[in-house]
Amino acid sequence: MNKSSDINQNAEELRQCAERKLAVKPEAAPDKPIDPNRLVHELQVHKIELELQNEALREARATAELALERYADLFEFAPIAYFILGTDGLIRQTNFRGGLLLGSERFRLTGQHFTDSVANEYRPVFKRFLEQVFASDGPLRCEIILKAGDIVRWVSIEATADTTCQSCLAAVLDISERKRSEQELQLAAAIYRVLEEAMMVTDDNNRIVAVNPAFTQLTGYTAEEAIARPASLLKSERHDQAFYRELWDRLKNTGHWQGELWNRRKNGDEYLVRLSISTLYSDSGEAIRRVAMGYDITEKKRMEEIISKQANIDPLTELPNRRLFLDRLQRAVNKSQREHQKLALMFLDLDYFKDVNDTLGHDAGDCLLREAAERLKSCIRGTDTLARPGGDEFTLIMSELDGLGSIDRVAQCILQSMTAPFQLKNERCCVSVSIGIALFPDDAGNLEELLKKADQAMYTAKQQGRSRFCYFTPAMQESAENRLRLTNDLRYALADKQIWLAYQPIVELATGVIQKAEALIRWQHPTRGLISPAEFIPIAEDTGMIIEIGNWVFHQAAHQVALWRSKHCPNFQISINKSPAQFYSNSDSLIYWLDYLQQLDLSGDSILVEITEGLLLNASAMVSEKLLAFKDAGIQVSLDDFGTGYSSLSYLKKFDIDYLKIDQSFVSNLTANSTDLVLCEAMILMANKLGMKVIAEGIETAEQRDLLMQAGCDYGQGCLFSSPVSAEEFEKLFQAE
Repeated sequence: MNKSSDINQNAEELRQCAERKLAVKPEAAPDKPIDPNRLVHELQVHKIELELQNEALREARATAELALERYADLFEFAPIAYFILGTDGLIRQTNFRGGLLLGSERFRLTGQHFTDSVANEYRPVFKRFLEQVFASDGPLRCEIILKAGDIVRWVSIEATADTTCQSCLAAVLDISERKRSEQELQLAAAIYRVLEEAMMVTDDNNRIVAVNPAFTQLTGYTAEEAIARPASLLKSERHDQAFYRELWDRLKNTGHWQGELWNRRKNGDEYLVRLSISTLYSDSGEAIRRVAMGYDITEKKRMEEIISKQANIDPLTELPNRRLFLDRLQRAVNKSQREHQKLALMFLDLDYFKDVNDTLGHDAGDCLLREAAERLKSCIRGTDTLARPGGDEFTLIMSELDGLGSIDRVAQCILQSMTAPFQLKNERCCVSVSIGIALFPDDAGNLEELLKKADQAMYTAKQQGRSRFCYFTPAMQESAENRLRLTNDLRYALADKQIWLAYQPIVELATGVIQKAEALIRWQHPTRGLISPAEFIPIAEDTGMIIEIGNWVFHQAAHQVALWRSKHCPNFQISINKSPAQFYSNSDSLIYWLDYLQQLDLSGDSILVEITEGLLLNASAMVSEKLLAFKDAGIQVSLDDFGTGYSSLSYLKKFDIDYLKIDQSFVSNLTANSTDLVLCEAMILMANKLGMKVIAEGIETAEQRDLLMQAGCDYGQGCLFSSPVSAEEFEKLFQAE
């Protein structure tokens, strides 16, 4: 119905009303006659009033319809999900957002129970909530979990019942993100409380605004004692201003700092903390908070230092060990390459240390090494690195060299410092040091070569008489290469039958009869010819091959003495040289020797063992036991090269020696009025008084033989009688007697 139709209908109603009034016959005549014009005028006024009322009603209706349309739009497209629910929880109506929330089309949701979309554990909560909504005059709120398929959401529901209490309007808001934030905050708070790392938060003035319990446990300060105080409360005196300046520069430039820091506890104890500091900024980019998190690594650091020390430091001398030495040397080589400077490497080996160690025991040896290390440290420069790779060897790295003068001064100082006797418990002993020096890059271009060249130089210093220093020379390299080739070849010499024995007769001077012979080892190399024992025996001793070679020599000599005893002389005796290395070995060669003698039906006196003075001077318990075992087995012992070594007479009384061999250096210049004759006579007289026989070596003339025989010497050996010859040639000497 439109506006014009409403007006026409009202006019028609007025006209009909007027006619009815005119047609009415009054029961009594009025006092005045009715004026038709006035009546029309009143009717017209009434008409206008009716029209105005109709207009107001139409406007109100239009406004209400517009409001209803706007409400419907707001309901439909509101950003919040709305549901109209019945008292039984049935969905009567929902908006677009409600369909999205429950993941279904709206017409499918109508008539469904809202509870079906509630998580099982929250359905009782929602049912109680709905009952309370219909029983209450105002809005109520609750928080539950909805499940739409695989999607789970936290929601907040605010519901209000209508005036009939037959339905309610429920506004449902997704609060999942808020819940996650709350949970994260709760988790962060829990972590903050139980975190093992100490946490401290400071403001932009570096004053403490918050701490966690771990902070109190670490520092001893409670939250009340720490908050509002400056962070320097924990500052120790371990770090200088430059350290803190660098820390703050890093924080200001990057907002972060991480490292190790020494702090001080409330009780004054210092501790090392592994600390991480992060900066929080405002929206304008200003630093508003700094969060420091750290944990105590004092004990861990101490253990790391112990482990590092065990791995890199020699526990006896507190010097770098081989591992750390090689690392320092590589760094020094790299630096020398970068800066084009020279580098010197010294190899130092204590002379006669083994004798001290074997004689006085390992405790005395350790004491000597410690004292030697202290003496060496007093000789070196502050920039030098002294190390003990092992045993009685030391190394010295001298870098930043301007010339060789400083090397010589240090080497001379070291040699001089070792000349003073060492006091070891109740014993005094003297050792020296042999030093090998190699230069980088003059002698070697890398670390491996430098080590090898310094070792070669040290070996040369040993060969030249010890207690000296030698610089590496190319000749040493050649010598080392030759030594290496000899070492390799010597390993196969026995198997290839390149080793043989020569025999030199030992003649009884009074009768001229050959009663003994010395077995002398020879090496006939296939390409180099005859190699002197002086050249290959030290190699055999250093490599341990002397044990195998010594046993072979014994077997050959025993077999030969058995043959010659049966053919020529029943009491014939062959002497063999026994290296000190054989005495110090743990091998049971003596047992095998005695078994072999029994197999050949030989007595112990068929073999004479020749030893050196050095072996007896510092004889260990092992040496003494083996000498006593020789004595028990009937094997005699001869002291070789007497007079050239220490010539200490105490060991002559201590050990049972059967023979003294006067060294050929006393015999070669022997004349009637010479000092050598006096010395020979003294040695012979002393030996006779001690019940020992005397053998003189190196007799080349009849005069020497006669002078020695007149002095009372028992046996002679030398080219006057025969040079060393093969067993076959020796047979001819028997026949010539």
